[in-house]
Amino acid sequence: MSFIRSALNVSRASFTPLKQRASFVPLRSFTKPSSVLLNKKGDGYEEHRVEVEPQLAAIDETITFEHPKKWSGRHPGHDMNQGDFGRHTKRTLASFSMDGKVCLVTGAARGLGNMMARTFVESGANAIVLVDLKKEDAEVAAQDLVKWFVENGEAEEGEIEALGLGCDVSDEASVQAVFAEVKQRFGRLDAVVTAAGIVENFVAHEYPTNKIKKLLDINVMGTWYCALEAAKLMPEGGSITLVGSMSGSIVNVPQPQTPYNFSKAAVRHMARSLAVEWATKGIRVNCLAPGYTLTNLTKVILDANPVLRDQWLHRIPMGRLADPSDLKGAVIYLASDSSKYTTGAEIVVDGGYTCL
Repeated sequence: MSFIRSALNVSRASFTPLKQRASFVPLRSFTKPSSVLLNKKGDGYEEHRVEVEPQLAAIDETITFEHPKKWSGRHPGHDMNQGDFGRHTKRTLASFSMDGKVCLVTGAARGLGNMMARTFVESGANAIVLVDLKKEDAEVAAQDLVKWFVENGEAEEGEIEALGLGCDVSDEASVQAVFAEVKQRFGRLDAVVTAAGIVENFVAHEYPTNKIKKLLDINVMGTWYCALEAAKLMPEGGSITLVGSMSGSIVNVPQPQTPYNFSKAAVRHMARSLAVEWATKGIRVNCLAPGYTLTNLTKVILDANPVLRDQWLHRIPMGRLADPSDLKGAVIYLASDSSKYTTGAEIVVDGGYTCL
């Protein structure tokens, strides 16, 4: 004990309050290696002790992008016409089947959401709800889904019940109304995917506050509202997959998109937190984090900023953008009984981007 007291006394005696110190190290110096401060010349390292403007790890402030208000008619939402689809004729793991499950996907009129809705049906689901901002878009997507499976011999007339519903996910009342309609129609939900979201690019000091609030209302609060309502329709348990992004754990370059990044970081941790809270209820909550994927939205971004494509590609170890179909396996794994002991997890599908 005497040793401890003496050590404390020495520590107190040697401490000098900040206000009594005679000199301060400039803040900029904290970004410099200590050898520069000590001016070590002639140590053989001068040629490497340089400072450059980073090219691969810097933001290009000239890049801006606003979420589109209109979309082109065609989109690669579901590339099932290439033969990678159909009923299995060989042994396969039965727990991957979505047969008998009631599924719902938000943002399902196009892009990844549309692909995910179709993938549920491809994997055996006959009850599917497609939710999007405009009811007419959701209804058309639901009709097109049924038509495709019937025309390609993958379903009989009347076998698939696809419901298209309009919903502003940023409006809690709108979300509640949609899930109430789903309850009235199907009585329950087994698998839900929250794919609705937006992205915009502005440098931080020029990002309009109203746009940031809109993005957060859709990406974060919209996900939250849908997760809450989905859980209410899972009395016997189920799966909720929150669509995040690799941007939730890394910083994308060269485009500036700080609010989008922290919105997806919020979704990522939302999944982990709800997973713990609802684990004893049998409700699994996971996060699916795609990388750069070739959707209608991505095409709009790249058309407006052609230089981005090659910059993105050269940062992806696999050397290509993802096709929507590259997410099929992860979606079905998280939604099906195959992942019955997986909750609070994040599956990153990014071609290796976040490894670097």
